[in-house]
Amino acid sequence: MAWRARGSGPAAGGGGDLVERVLGVRAVADRAAFLGPSLLHLHDPSALPGLDRAAERLLAAAKAGEPICIYGDYDVDGITATSILYRMLRAIEPGAQVSTYIPHRVEEGYGLNSAALEEIAAGGAKVVVSVDCGITAVGPAAAAKDAGLDLIITDHHNPPGEGDPVPGCFALVHPRLPGSAYPFGELCGAGVAYKLAWRLATMHNGSDKVADGVRTLLLDLLALAALGTVADVVPLVDENRVIVRFGLSRCTTTEITGLTALINEAGLLGEKIDAEGVGFRLGPMLNASGRMGHAREAVELFITEDRARAAEIARGLVRLNEERRATQLTIYEQACALAEAGGMTGDAKRAIVLAHEDWHPGVVGIVCSRLVETYARPAILMQRRPARDGETIGGGAGGFVCTGSGRSIDGFDLHGAVGACADVFIKEDGGGNVSGGFGGHDVAIGLRMDAACFGRFADAFIERANTGLSPDDLVRTAKYDCDATLAELTPDCVKRLDRLAPFGRSNPGVRLRLRGVRVDGRAEPFGKTGAHLGVRLRQGDAFVRTVAWKWAEHLPRFRSGQLLDVLIEPKVSSWSGRVEPVLVDARESAG
Repeated sequence: MAWRARGSGPAAGGGGDLVERVLGVRAVADRAAFLGPSLLHLHDPSALPGLDRAAERLLAAAKAGEPICIYGDYDVDGITATSILYRMLRAIEPGAQVSTYIPHRVEEGYGLNSAALEEIAAGGAKVVVSVDCGITAVGPAAAAKDAGLDLIITDHHNPPGEGDPVPGCFALVHPRLPGSAYPFGELCGAGVAYKLAWRLATMHNGSDKVADGVRTLLLDLLALAALGTVADVVPLVDENRVIVRFGLSRCTTTEITGLTALINEAGLLGEKIDAEGVGFRLGPMLNASGRMGHAREAVELFITEDRARAAEIARGLVRLNEERRATQLTIYEQACALAEAGGMTGDAKRAIVLAHEDWHPGVVGIVCSRLVETYARPAILMQRRPARDGETIGGGAGGFVCTGSGRSIDGFDLHGAVGACADVFIKEDGGGNVSGGFGGHDVAIGLRMDAACFGRFADAFIERANTGLSPDDLVRTAKYDCDATLAELTPDCVKRLDRLAPFGRSNPGVRLRLRGVRVDGRAEPFGKTGAHLGVRLRQGDAFVRTVAWKWAEHLPRFRSGQLLDVLIEPKVSSWSGRVEPVLVDARESAG
């Protein structure tokens, strides 16, 4: 693993206060705002393009008793966004007719689809509002209009390129629409939905101030928005940082029955919930509903007031998540073997693009993330399956389609790279029916194509990766903020470093390089199976116990008295109150 400093110059070295050195490396312009975020730092919802028009229509429909359907996505972002809007609409207009619709990941796929919209219209709905999807849904938007629906699209995914069509709808709410003056473009779907819910509350009250009950609800909904923001891996800067900081703190006192049930089943009840807890415990449980079952149950979890039902759903999510883990491991092992056999783990092919009949389409995305971590290159995995009745494909493949997901490394625009290859797999049959499509972000994407196109697409995408990535880009790299000494790692200093949280994309956890530390005594395995190591390190008169997760196989590297350079993540133990850093990597020191 290569080590690389995040910055250079004096801030990356020693000298001066450690917290100030880390802030200097991260080039934080407004340190006071960064270290002391406030709800006042949230931007005015009305500045979002199309938001006021959307809020006016939804509020009018709610007051008039017109049926409203919230159409969401099946991931954590879509689940929380759907729940945010539902709870606000029902709070400000208790008699509002509000329903939710989440497409089935396997049977319907991502985003708005014409058949579902027509079914929703046939059921009596007059207004449909999408959350976390719809920005490229030109065909479904036309179908919604033909069905007599007022369609409101709220989304955050990459909008169509210049000259490409946008959906024709009643209102289009997106922070990065061309010409948008909104000051922050990186909200997730739940963040956009939260802004719409906030504006619904103020518009309903006719004032920027809202009633106490609605104010309490807005704080609770901030907790849901925080879950979506962390799970969708959007940059934790600007107002995303505010949403997550205050939303996660609200999780411990939330009045949302289902959120409390979820926290309880995750074993986090009574504990401080941070971004890591969402990313590794709460988020996977929620995602398991969409991956292995149907995400409508996760939405029900967040909108029900029935404690017994909420507990039942949360227990079910635990079971689904266990099933997801087993399926994920199988696919990962198969994908690794196929990638290595296909030459996709070396310099000749700088991306992994694979398809398999047995791979679960709800799990391939998370396996892509593991492949990116393992091989340091973009990865796209797809399931090859027979086309379903009524499913449009390009023909010539024996009626087979490929559906899947992709993930990327920093610095490689996955959405742009797939778009550059789109002519290989997006076809029209002459009647206006489109076969294939894609959507997502620079680092994550979903796509679907005629199976006959897969080979050509794989070749085109790998060629694109070969052009855009150098061998140096394909090295697993551990980045650190700056050098430090053991003597600096006092409990007070580490707690001050924790003020830089929440950590995530664009604001990673603090990582420090310690040079010339000695192993103090014998490294000790611990854990039920002895998979982890406790390693004592000494530097002069200062010493500390570090924890190396799943490093038991590296025990021989830690000989008593050995001089090492190490990378650590500073932590204070919640049990002992002592500094107990996480050991990230170690190598012999030159002295």
